Amino acid sequence: MEPQLILVALVLAALVGVSLGLLGGGGSILTVPALTYALGMPPREAIAASLFVVGVTSAVGMIGHARAGRVRWKMGVLFGIAGMAGAFAGGILGGFIPGAVLMILFAIMMILTAIAMIRGRKSQDPTTPGLEPKPAVARIALDGFGVGAATGLVGAGGGFLVVPALNLLGGLPMAIAVGTSLLVIAMKSFAGFGGYLFSVQLDWPIVLAFTGTAIAGSFLGVALAGRIPERALRQGFGIFVLLMGAFVLIQEVPPMLASLSLT
Repeated sequence: MEPQLILVALVLAALVGVSLGLLGGGGSILTVPALTYALGMPPREAIAASLFVVGVTSAVGMIGHARAGRVRWKMGVLFGIAGMAGAFAGGILGGFIPGAVLMILFAIMMILTAIAMIRGRKSQDPTTPGLEPKPAVARIALDGFGVGAATGLVGAGGGFLVVPALNLLGGLPMAIAVGTSLLVIAMKSFAGFGGYLFSVQLDWPIVLAFTGTAIAGSFLGVALAGRIPERALRQGFGIFVLLMGAFVLIQEVPPMLASLSLT
């Protein structure tokens, strides 16, 4: 393996950690391409390894957020359990839908989510920033199941949907939504990784090196999360997701249109 590719992969690993620690999402979006294109892993192994990397990094990053009081445990655990059930159902449904269609749905959900994040919650009262509404348990479970189904359907880790759901639907301030999202992501990632262990073999030295670098990056992300204003953090997250969604559309729509024109 060429040294420059290893360096690129480690830089991307650090960015994965910063993204998870700061934004509570974006890990899978960055990890899978890094493992596939920079380190040459086959897609299935890259997906399995990304679940381990993202799960461990999220769990470590969550500790820093928890110490700062930015994790809502009850909501996170309930959301995570419902999300795992929804992801299972979404994964079954996704098996009957063409891959290109799934990727376009993935991009559309990202763009709609990004717009919602950039616009913010209209009902939020700026005079009481410390006040958090307490949605009903049924609402949290329903939201978690819906987000899990969406992420299971399109095959993504879900941080880019979990954070907005906790912020926009659960009513959590952005920094707390980020911290709580890491709990949810860790739960779903470890569940998915356990399933992959039955069918893949991983190059553990590479996986552990990538994970260690990502964890180091997550410390920086956690430190920044408590210092960046909520509006800037929310809008920055929204712009990031919007760009990624546009990128996916650019990659997937032209080939699909070309294939339709040939038939």
